[in-house]
Amino acid sequence: MTGPPPQPADAVTGPSVSAGRVDAYDKVTGRTRYTGDLTRPGLLHAALSTATAGRGRVVEVDTRAARAVPGVRLVLTRLDGGAVRSPGHPAAGPGYGFQSFQPLLDDRVAYRGQPLALVVADTPVAAAEAAGLVRAVYAAQPVAVTLDAAGAETVAQAEVLAEPRFADVSTGDAEEVFARSPVRVDAVFDFAPQHHVPMELPATLVEWHGDRLVVHESTQNTGAVRHGLARQLGIEPSRIDVVSHQVGGSFGQKTWLQSHLAPLAVAARRLGRPVRFVMPRSQTFHATTFRPASRHRLKVGADRSGRLTAVVHEARQQTSRHDLFPADFLTVTSRLYGVRHFRGAQWLTRTDVQTPGFMRAPFEHVAVFALETAVDEVAHATGRDPVELRLANDTATDPVTGLPFSSRHLAACLRRGAARFGWAARSPRPGSTRAADGSLVGWGVAAGAYRASMTPAVARLTAHAGGHLTVDVTGHEMGQGLRTAVTRAVAADLGLPADRVRTVLGDTRGVPQHLTAGSWGTASALTAVHAALRALRARLGVPDPGPLDLAAAVAATGRQAVEAEAFTRGPGQSAEAGDRLRAGASAPAGPGYPEFSAFSFVAHFAEVRVTAGTGRVRVPRVVSVVDCGRVASPVTAAGQVRGGVVWGVGAALREGNEPDPVFGGFVHTDLAEYLVPVNADIGRVDVEFVDEPDFRLNAPGVKGLGEVAFVGVAAAIGNAVHHATGRRLRRLPIRREDLL
Repeated sequence: MTGPPPQPADAVTGPSVSAGRVDAYDKVTGRTRYTGDLTRPGLLHAALSTATAGRGRVVEVDTRAARAVPGVRLVLTRLDGGAVRSPGHPAAGPGYGFQSFQPLLDDRVAYRGQPLALVVADTPVAAAEAAGLVRAVYAAQPVAVTLDAAGAETVAQAEVLAEPRFADVSTGDAEEVFARSPVRVDAVFDFAPQHHVPMELPATLVEWHGDRLVVHESTQNTGAVRHGLARQLGIEPSRIDVVSHQVGGSFGQKTWLQSHLAPLAVAARRLGRPVRFVMPRSQTFHATTFRPASRHRLKVGADRSGRLTAVVHEARQQTSRHDLFPADFLTVTSRLYGVRHFRGAQWLTRTDVQTPGFMRAPFEHVAVFALETAVDEVAHATGRDPVELRLANDTATDPVTGLPFSSRHLAACLRRGAARFGWAARSPRPGSTRAADGSLVGWGVAAGAYRASMTPAVARLTAHAGGHLTVDVTGHEMGQGLRTAVTRAVAADLGLPADRVRTVLGDTRGVPQHLTAGSWGTASALTAVHAALRALRARLGVPDPGPLDLAAAVAATGRQAVEAEAFTRGPGQSAEAGDRLRAGASAPAGPGYPEFSAFSFVAHFAEVRVTAGTGRVRVPRVVSVVDCGRVASPVTAAGQVRGGVVWGVGAALREGNEPDPVFGGFVHTDLAEYLVPVNADIGRVDVEFVDEPDFRLNAPGVKGLGEVAFVGVAAAIGNAVHHATGRRLRRLPIRREDLL
C-alpha cells in the first residue's frame, strides 16, 4: 500500500474546520522538516569548540590537531577585524542578539562554554572530532556565578535602566500598612537557574547566493535574525532571507539572534558552500539563554478575616557581566489581587555567565510561587479556606493604574476548578489525610496571571482561482499551534475545508516578522487575519459574514488571484510600533492600555502524595481552569495547558541547575543530570476553559494562553506539599532533603 492511510471524516486534512492540528499528520509520519533535517548539494557541517575557563583571556589556541582531521575545511578562531560586530542587546537600545557579547572577536573569556573556535568539515563526525581537538591556554580569573559570590556586583534596576517598564512599582503606603497589619507573612524565596531543553536543538543552515544570504534557522524571531545579521555583517537587511517554518520547541531559548550565526555566515561565504550547524545538547546549557537564579522577599499583610492589606516584593535576579537582563516580577504580583498598598523593587546581580533570557513565564512563574505561597500562609494563619480567601481578594480594577480589566474571570476559574477537583471534601488540617499505601495526601490551590499583550502584525491573504487560499502572516509556529489557529479562523470565516488553506509563518520573504513570544502570537496574528478577511471580502464583493464559493468569487473578478492585506496594532499603539516591526525590533503593548488593563488568568488545583520516610513527592492529579478569552483552537489550547502543567511539575520537583563556583558555568549539561519530568511523573491533568471572548482587547476576543498555563502550577504543588506535611517550602525545586 502506498500513500497515507484513509483518514476519518473529522481529520484535519478533511472538510471539518473543528478538527485537530493541521500539522498533526505530517508530524507523526515524519513529513515535517525541521532545520536540522534540511540538506543541500555540497553541504558542509559545523561544530563549535568551547572555552573551559569561566573568565579571563585566551593566551593561545592550538588548532594543529583539529586541522589534521580528514575532511576539515576550516577552523575559525577569530573573525577578521572589523568584518563582524556586536548585534547589540535589546535592553540597551536597538539590539537583536540574546547578548551583546560576540565570541571570536577578541581574546576575552566572558563565561565557560562560550565559542572558542568554529570548525567546518565534510561530515558532522569530522567536525565534532576536530572541535574536540582544539586546545587553548588561558589567563584565568576568579569566577562569580551565584548571587552571593565574591566579585558579583549588584545594581538597582530602576537606576541603571531608565525606561518606565523597568521601574519600581509603588501604590499607597505598603510598609506602614504592613507594619500595622494584624496578620503578617515575611519570607524569602530562592530559585535555582533553569534551562529550556526543547526537543529540537538550535539549528542553522546558511547559504550564499551571490551577495544574498539565505538562513534557515530554528528561531521564534526571524525578523531579529535578519536585521541582527545585517548589522553584524554590514549589509542591507533586504539582502538576507530568514526562514523558520517550523520550530520543534523553544520556550524562549530561540527568542533572539544566537552567537553562532555570524561565524557560520562568514564561514559559508569563505568556503563558497552551504553550512549546517546543529548544537549538541551539552552546549545548549552554556551557549544559549537560561532562566536566571533569583531571590525574593515577600511581605504580605492581612486583617484577621484574610483580607490582604499590603504587599512588599523585593527581588534580585542574576544577569551577565556584559548585559543587564531586566527583571519584571512586579507586574503580576502587584495585580493578581486587589491590594491597594504595594511596593516593589528589583535588583540585578552581574555574574560570569552568558546573558540570561526569557523562559516560559519568565518572571511570573517564580513571582507567583512566592506570592501564592505567602497568600496560602495567610489563609492558614486566619483559618480561612484558601479558595475563599482568594475569592475575597478578587478585584475588577487594576490596583496599579486604577483602570478596569478588559475582562477578568479569575473567580470563575477558582469556583469551577474547586468544583471539578472536589475541593469541598478537603480537610483543612495539614497532615490529616493519608492514602491506602500510607503516603501523606495534600491538596493545594494557586491562582496565576499573565499579561495579555498585543504586537503589530501583518496578514496577507491570497485567494486563488482554484478555490484555495494562502495566508502569509506575522508569527512563528513553535509547536503552540499558531498555524492551526490561523487556518481554523480563515476556514471558519470563509466556509472552506481546512485543507484548502495554506498558512505561511516565520518567513521574512513575505510579510514582516515580529518576535513570537509573551503569549501574544495568536492574539496578534488572528487580529491581523480578521482584518485581512474583511478586506478580502470587500475586494471580492461578497457579503460579510457568511460562507462563500471562493473559486466562483475569484472567477467573477476576472483574475487568477485576489490579494488583500491588513496591518494591525494593539489598542493605543502608535505608528512607531509598525516601524519597529519592519526593523525587526520588538514592539509589544500591554498589559496597560489607554482604557483598560488586560491579563489572562488561571487557577490550578493539585493533589500530591508524599511518601513517609523517603520524602518522595508525586502529583497524581491536577485540575486547571483558564481564562484566556475566546479559545481559538480547543485541541491545541488544551495541549498548551497540559504542557504548562508538565512544566510546572518539573519546575516544582525536578528542574534546577548547579553553578560551578570554581570553573564557572553549570554542572549539569545533559538530560541524565538536568532532570525533567517523564511520563511516569505525570498523573491526570484535567483542563477547562472559561471561554469568554475579550472584545475590548481585540476583534477575535483572544487573550494569551501559552505562558499563563504554567503560572501557579508550582505554587499549587508547594501548597499541597504543605497541606500534606505541614512544611512550608520556600525554594524551587523542592528536594527530598527539604521534607526529611
